[in-house]
Amino acid sequence: MSTDDEIQPGVPDNLERLWTPHRLTYVSGSDRPEGGYEAPSGCPFCLAPKADEEHSLVVARGEVVYAVLNLYPYNPGHLLICPYRHVADYPELTGPETTELAQFTQEAMRVIRRVSGAHGFNIGMNQGGVAGAGIAGHLHQHVVPRWGGDANFMPVIGQTKVLPQLLTDTRQLLMKAWSEGDGSHLD
Repeated sequence: MSTDDEIQPGVPDNLERLWTPHRLTYVSGSDRPEGGYEAPSGCPFCLAPKADEEHSLVVARGEVVYAVLNLYPYNPGHLLICPYRHVADYPELTGPETTELAQFTQEAMRVIRRVSGAHGFNIGMNQGGVAGAGIAGHLHQHVVPRWGGDANFMPVIGQTKVLPQLLTDTRQLLMKAWSEGDGSHLD
């Protein structure tokens, strides 16, 4: 390859770019507290339920768990179900925490279906840093809505996710639908 064929800074390469500067904070880790996320004092999942209403992404609160929007969602409506207690490992959950986590996961699916007509879901936990947990110190279950065709060329080829709605708007829709729920999560 000659020097003329090499990509040079400032020389157009015929690629379109969608800039997502809000993700740089997550990728670089620049918003991580000094001591990391292991201590409750720096854990965003310990801080989230205490945030003022204007800045909160919490959608629903239970006795021992709560549902919060993912600040860096894979898809619109991506919720995290978290125990209030700072606990890292699934076997460490109490019986009531395990039960309510399951009930909140079910209700999250119902609510997201009502609000956005999701066709399916990815549900799971990454237990430990080696398993991909970004915040390994505080257990959280992902509830990621999926739609037919949502794995289109943007994330597959362009490695870019297009989110059509602001998190605050998504939160309002989900909170309203959650509060209007049919109560089946209490069974």
